[in-house]
Amino acid sequence: MNANVIYQKDIPLTDLGGGVQRRVLAYNEQQMIVEVHFEKGGVGSMHTHPHVQSTYVKSGKFRFTIDGEDVEVAAGDTIAFPPDIPHGTLCLEAGVLLDIFTPMRKDFIG
Repeated sequence: MNANVIYQKDIPLTDLGGGVQRRVLAYNEQQMIVEVHFEKGGVGSMHTHPHVQSTYVKSGKFRFTIDGEDVEVAAGDTIAFPPDIPHGTLCLEAGVLLDIFTPMRKDFIG
């Protein structure tokens, strides 16, 4: 089988500090799926990267700042980020984001 099958139970969360934890799920050279857990008040600091990113709000409520504009999203909402756009988030209600990156984020694996 050529598929990369990842079982969530086999991948521990990595503590990023400040109420944020990350779990890298399935990936290949073209894409990567990452689960990010936030406690209320957790911050994903402003940053940019050359990857296309799509974010699905699995649970919780978040205020994203995207290229200087604020938007609030909740469970079921999605965001598609172009490459190199400044973005960050504040968790308003504890929750989980699923981030999909194209191509995969080599800086997320060791």
